[in-house]
This record gives sequence, C-alpha cells and structure tokens, in this order.
Amino acid sequence: MTRLLWCTLPLLLFLPSITTAQPQILTSFNASDSPWFPTQNKLLISPSRTFTAGFLPSPTSSGSFTFSIFYTHFNSTVVWSSAPVSSSSPLSISPSGVLSLNNTSWTVPSTSPPNPQLTLLDSGALTFANWSSFKFPTDTILPEQIIPPTGKTLVNGKFSLVNATSLVFAPNDSYWSFTSNSNPVALLNLTSAGSLMFQDGTSLIAADVGAPNRLRRLTLGPDGNLKVYSAAPGSGNWTVVWRAIQERCTIHGTCGTGSICATLDGYDDFNCLCPPGFDRASDGQSCRRRIPLTPADDKFLRLDFVSFTDGATPLSDPSALNFEGCRSYCARNASCLAFGYKFSGSQSCVLNTRLVNGYWSPATELATFLRVSRRESATTNFTGMSTKLETTCPVRIRLPVPRSDSNSTTWNLAIICSLFAVELLAGVFSFYAFLKKYSKYRDMARTFGLELLPAGGPKRFTYAELKSATKDFSAVVGHGGFGVVYRGELPDHRIVAVKKLKSVGGGEAEFWAEVTIIARMHHLNLVRMWGFCAEKGQRLLVYEYIPNGSLDKYLFPANTSDGANAKERPILDWSIRYRIAVGVARAIAYLHEECLEWVLHCDIKPENILIEDDFCPKVSDFGLAKLAKKEDKVSMSKIRGTRGYMAPEWVIQREPITAKADVYSFGMVLLEIVSGIRNFEFRMSTLESEDWYFPKYAYEKVYRERKLEEILDKRIMESYDGRVHGGMVERMVKTAMWCLQDRPEARPSMGKVAKMLEGLVEITEPGRPTIFYLNDEE
Repeated sequence: MTRLLWCTLPLLLFLPSITTAQPQILTSFNASDSPWFPTQNKLLISPSRTFTAGFLPSPTSSGSFTFSIFYTHFNSTVVWSSAPVSSSSPLSISPSGVLSLNNTSWTVPSTSPPNPQLTLLDSGALTFANWSSFKFPTDTILPEQIIPPTGKTLVNGKFSLVNATSLVFAPNDSYWSFTSNSNPVALLNLTSAGSLMFQDGTSLIAADVGAPNRLRRLTLGPDGNLKVYSAAPGSGNWTVVWRAIQERCTIHGTCGTGSICATLDGYDDFNCLCPPGFDRASDGQSCRRRIPLTPADDKFLRLDFVSFTDGATPLSDPSALNFEGCRSYCARNASCLAFGYKFSGSQSCVLNTRLVNGYWSPATELATFLRVSRRESATTNFTGMSTKLETTCPVRIRLPVPRSDSNSTTWNLAIICSLFAVELLAGVFSFYAFLKKYSKYRDMARTFGLELLPAGGPKRFTYAELKSATKDFSAVVGHGGFGVVYRGELPDHRIVAVKKLKSVGGGEAEFWAEVTIIARMHHLNLVRMWGFCAEKGQRLLVYEYIPNGSLDKYLFPANTSDGANAKERPILDWSIRYRIAVGVARAIAYLHEECLEWVLHCDIKPENILIEDDFCPKVSDFGLAKLAKKEDKVSMSKIRGTRGYMAPEWVIQREPITAKADVYSFGMVLLEIVSGIRNFEFRMSTLESEDWYFPKYAYEKVYRERKLEEILDKRIMESYDGRVHGGMVERMVKTAMWCLQDRPEARPSMGKVAKMLEGLVEITEPGRPTIFYLNDEE
C-alpha cells in the first residue's frame, strides 16, 4: 500500500533545527506514556531508525488518522496501518497490560510480563508481548515475515491475495495464481536476499536477488498487481524487480463493464475505451449500449484481437464449431451479447453473456463479434482502437473476413473446372511451342520458370543493363562474404543495390531454383529482392537500396571505415536498440520456421543488418548460403569477416549444422547491440587478460556478480533508466546468454528467442557456456 504523507515528516527526526515543533522520539511505548492521541507530535522508531511508527492522516477518510508503520527515509511508503480512527481516539496501555486503540483491545496476553511495552523492531514488526503486526499484514510483506497461509493474506481496496496463492478481484473473481508444475502453490515469505519462497520448498528469483544492502518489500498495489520492490538505503527511489502480471489489461477490474482495456506502451500506459455502438456511462468507467437490443433486429460488429474473459463460455456443440454455426448459435440465444472466434482452423467458438474484463491484445488470436442493433450506424472497424500495431515497424492487424459458406460446393466446383481448363490450354500451347521452336527450348524453359514467380516478383536483367545501371560497377557500397555490392539506378529512376556473387556452385537450373525461393520470402524485416542476372558466367542479385547503411556503422562509430568526411551517425538509444533486436529476431524466425523452404542464414552479423530512415531493421544476405559452396563458409582460412559470430559446430566438422548456428550468431549480435563493443575487440579495449572472452565476461557480470549495468554501452549510460529500460535490456542480455550455449540443443529456437525478447515467455537462468571456460581450472 502506498500512501502520501507530509513530505517533511521524516526530516523532523534528523533536522530539529529547522522546526520549532520537534517530535517526541520514543524507543518504546508503555503505560506511563499513555495516552497517545493522534494530534500529539510523537514518533516510535526502530533501533536502527529504518522504520518509524506513528499517527498519520488517513488517505481514505478525511479528518481521520491511522496508526502506521513506514520507512523513515521513504516517507511515502507505509508497510502496515490500523483502521482509521478519529483525532480523539488515543493509543493507550492500561495498568493491567491491555493495548487498545479507540477503546478496542488489540491483545490481552495470558502471561503478560510486568509493564509490557510496545516496541518497533528493525525487521519492521510492531510487537507487544506475544502480539506482532507481522501476524496481521495489510497490503505489504517484509523480508522474512511469514505469510498467513489462509484467508485474505493481503488486501488493497477491491483486490486481495487469498490463501497466499491467488489474486482475487472482489468478491471472488480470481485472475492469477502462484503455480509450480501447473499446480497451485502457497507463498511462504520474501527472503532478505530477494527470493520468493513457497510452501513446497520451491522459490522464485527476482531481478536483483543477492544484491547486498537492499531494502525490499512485497506489496499488493492499488492496481491489483503483486510486486517486489527494491531500493538502496538513502536512494529515495523504489525499483520494481518482479511483478506477478506483465500485462496490465489482464488484471480484472482495470476497466468497467463494457469497456475494452488497451495497453499502449509499457505497463502503466493504458486506456479504457468503449467499443463501437457504446458510449461512456455516468460512472466514468463503464460503457453502455447506445441503442437497446430488440429481438430479430440486430447485427454483429467485428472487433479484432478483443476478448471479454468474464462470462465467456466455450461452445462444444459440433454443429456450431464453424464460423457460421457459431454466429447462428449466438443469434438464436437472447442472452448472448457477443461471440468470439479464432480463424486458426481449431474451430474455437466462445459465447459471451457478459461484457466484463474486456481487453485488446494480439496474443488473444481472437476476433470478437459484438451484438448491436441493426439501426446502429457504427462501422465494423473498431474505431476506438488504433488500426495499426506498433511493433518493430507499423503493421496492419485486421484479420481476414471469412467467406460465406453458402453455395460452397458449386463455387469450388466452378473454380476447379476453370483451373483445369486453363491448365489444359496452357499445356497444349506449351507443347505446340516446344515442337515449333525446339532449338530454343532452353531459353523458353528459363522464361517459363520465371513466369511461375508471384506477381511483383523479380525481373530478369541482362548483364549489360546492370553494367549500365551501376556505371560499369564503379560505385561500391559494401563488401560481404558472398560478393561486392554496388549502387545503381534503373531506367525508371529506382535506386538499387546490385550484389555480384562469387563462388557460386551448381548450374543455371540450380541458381534459378534458389532465386525462386529467395523471391518468395516476404517479411517486414527482410531486404526485398527485385531481380537477378544469370548470363556469361555472371551471377548478380538486385535488391532494394537502403541508404542508411548497416548496423555496425551505428554501433561501432570509432571503427567505421567511411572516411574522415563520412556523415556523423547518431548513437542509438535503448528503445531503438530493443526494436532492432526484436525485428531481426522475427526476420530470422521467419526464415527458420515460416518459409515454405527451410533457410539458414549462416552469416548473421551487424554488417548484414541494414537500417532504414525510421530505424526499422532489414536483414540482408539471407538465402545466399544456398547459392554458395559450403567449404567457402566453413574453412577457417577463408572466413570473410565473420570469425567472431560462428557457432562452435562450424569448427567441429563432425557436428551437423542446424538452425541453432544462426541462433548462436544472433546471440553474439545481441551482446554487441547492448554493449556497443565488437566481441572480438573486447579484450583489447576493455581488459588486459586474454583469458577473458566477451560472452564469458557478460555471463560473469549478469549471473555471478549481478551487475548488469557494467556491460551496457557507456556512451548512453546517462540516459539509462532502470524503470523504463531495465526490463528490455535485461531480456536482451539474458536471451543472448541462452543463444550462446555451446551445445546446439541447449539453445532456444529463433521463434522462442523472439518471444523471450518480447517478454511473452519467462527467461530462466541458463547454464554456464562451458566453451568460454575451457582454460579455467575447476
């Protein structure tokens, strides 16, 4: 619980010269000190002065007071408080040893010692004989305080932690629980080192676990989330090092009935919006229907990625599992206010009888169809929400509208017959052309192969055309492991990048097959290929031109080879670095898991990550490993500037090369994005010992010394804010440690890597990569 106190209250303990009304400092309170009225200027302090107890104005009841315990140096943080009392209700101890507040007994010890005293311990516990405030927590648990196993353990407004296990929204709406192996488990206590211990002996580690000299507390906040806070003594600031729920909108009660909660940017940045056809109710929280529903006079408005979790019932009727059946079932049911459907082939239909706890998130994979009056003029677009999802780059998020199932058999038959007729005519024509121009069959086959490429696919250029466009290959813009890149301008004034390949194996047929595969790869974070050339022994690829160059120019400006007159590039801030890391991870995951043809990149490094004007990353050189000879990539004598990014299995020839080799390279790039230092230049620029390799140094700092900040880019450390950037930077470093495991099977897939960076999965502590400790003595 967080309550605002008078800002000068704790200063009275240490600066008596600045006020004429100095408080009376008590180290204990006994019968001779009674009574203690709320208006009296008294404070009870712990021996180390870490905690202070006294009367404070009640934040919920005007003119009332609460007897509270709070941190002396954090005057806005209350850890325990009594019920509100009036200014005439004293705290007193009777001669018989009864402690009371507002004439209500707190305890009557059966074996009370002579002259019992009320004391405040350094642990934060208020004690009187055998009574302790630790046995009756309000909304905060302090280190080593045992949590009561039953009842409402913690309470804050309408939210409570019940039986030390589940978070509940009043009266009994449970929305989150502690689990171990998918089973509920009760919380035992918060250790002084920062771990959460459970009744079954398991534990959960917070971000700063083991950091010395830290004040810690576990608090149920007014937002309904359970969080662990940490602060260095004297810093004056609390930092959230663990929270139970990562997405604010999934907490029940965040928005009112009929509202849709939308997280915008970060945990606390959200809006409660009304769906189309609804207006804000008089309470300011709920939304009410603009036009009441009438029987047989309604329609459905589609809301993409919206889910109402309360009152949602999955439909199991086999006749209603397709979309039309789900819609009809809801339309016939007067109590059905909306229905949800997943267009994933799983035939998932959900009926909503209440519009409560609504939230928007692409993770729902659900489209909700809201029931409104047919007279409602609102459109089917969810205009209360943005139509674009702000990911690495803006993307449209609307799901495809399903085609009606009416006359589906006739329609499918017509399509099949039409396709058969077209294929028959094409076959007859092709056979006729083959007989007529047998001598030119080879050229015709090449052309026919290109016509199979999708609309807008690559164009076949002649060598003369590309030679003219690049001014006889004079404008060199880059060198790569697969060839040299030239800047060119096509006759239609498009600026292109022309890559002249070298060491290409196989014949022309194999080259066309690989080009066809590359042409079908379309992703927001992949460089688009526009054309190619295959003649006179030359192999060239034509790509879109990215004028801003590659990522290494922004990460390592001191090592750039642009020359003395090169344009000065900005230093990337933490948010942009995180967007670049997520975009690259999604692109590589697309190559590994979503393409029709499985593709290994084999050369992931900052030089192959291009940056657009809006700092959207574009991965280049993908698919070229399929065109090049394998020995040119794995021979250590012919490494083309990629020595620091190659996975161990490239060197150990008996190890098979899998997609996990790209995962290793991406992990190395992640560390460079965070630190701004090349991994193979690390020891000469940072340490003198050659025994320290960059990944080993990072692992020691993150998991041994718990000093994450020491591996971050020193050029922008002044802009680093742990509350804003801590989560994303920590995910980047810990994900990199998982990617750099020496055994391929220990590394996650690129799909999981992307989810780890986005915070969709929990990142556990990885094993120590033994390859970086080969010279260590065990």
